[in-house]
Amino acid sequence: MGSFGCLSVLFVSVVVLVLNSPTVQCGCYKRIFSFGDSIIDAGNFVHAIGNGPSSYKEFPFGMTFFHHPTGRISDGRILVDFYAQAFELPLPPPSMPEQDSGHFPNGANFAVLAATALPGSYFHRWNHTLPTGWDLGGEINWFKHMLQRIAPSDGDKRRILGEPLIVLGEIGGNDYNFWFGARRPREQAFQFIPDVVGCIRDNAQEVIGLGAKTIVIPNNFPIGCVPEYLDWFGGPGEPRDEHQCLRWFNDFSVRHNEALRGVINQLRARNPGVKIIYADYFGATMEVVKTPSRFGIGNPLVACCGGNNQHHTNDGCNRTTRLWGNPDNFVSWDGVHMTDKAYHAISDGVLNGPFADPPLLRTC
Repeated sequence: MGSFGCLSVLFVSVVVLVLNSPTVQCGCYKRIFSFGDSIIDAGNFVHAIGNGPSSYKEFPFGMTFFHHPTGRISDGRILVDFYAQAFELPLPPPSMPEQDSGHFPNGANFAVLAATALPGSYFHRWNHTLPTGWDLGGEINWFKHMLQRIAPSDGDKRRILGEPLIVLGEIGGNDYNFWFGARRPREQAFQFIPDVVGCIRDNAQEVIGLGAKTIVIPNNFPIGCVPEYLDWFGGPGEPRDEHQCLRWFNDFSVRHNEALRGVINQLRARNPGVKIIYADYFGATMEVVKTPSRFGIGNPLVACCGGNNQHHTNDGCNRTTRLWGNPDNFVSWDGVHMTDKAYHAISDGVLNGPFADPPLLRTC
């Protein structure tokens, strides 16, 4: 696109861009390819279950931005949507519906609900079975098959992969969530951390080997502030921090994030010509938890859609459960996943800083 076309797009889009993120040069990234779990699933799970029932196919999911369900596990947009809007790209579509036919000129989203970093077979030694079979390696394989179809030669692959932004996660949270949710010994989960972050590192290196030049690798959220965790583990004897989040579980997330930062440093040393951005989702989320009123949010530790218990988590979120107010006043949408408003705040911290190294908008 020439400079005149770029200016025209900026002029027409100015209202949307002011609401969502700063403008950037047109053509900075031509595509976004993303991988992960339900945090950024744009509809792969609901496609995978076909005609099977799911509350994610029904109102109130999608109620705010799209005004109808889209397969996103939120009331509106997810993090990768905000990145796409910041770079003036269409929202990356879920990959599964067009896996064997689409050319994805603006990218695709390979994330799927309940995906883990490590394969389910990893946990068999602890007699622990995951509820689904989706993992990061499988998503990367879907990506490679798609890439082989639309870019058969190595040169074509490198040309295509030199243009996009790769968003690798958030992934790995479910490796721990399923363990904790099964009430397995919590201290045992520390031994998974080196293998989880090693898996993320190895899959990132594989994408780099295919030709990727810019990769965002996000860390894990402060799970001690998640309403579902507060409901599961927040008994009277469980230590809390000054924000009433569960101290042990946030400390666990910090341990994962420190290990992830270490493998990102390894990737940077090994690939000096590649931009590798560390996105601090933990820090960005805690900023909202610490000062919710600055973001127009009330209690950051309760869900918008759910039941009548303390954290609104006992009935899940579906067409029969209660909406406790405007989603714009909440961090948590359904007790696990976040609202459009919260994802907007987190993405702004990644795009503009200080919650990314380097801030994403400065990578152009």
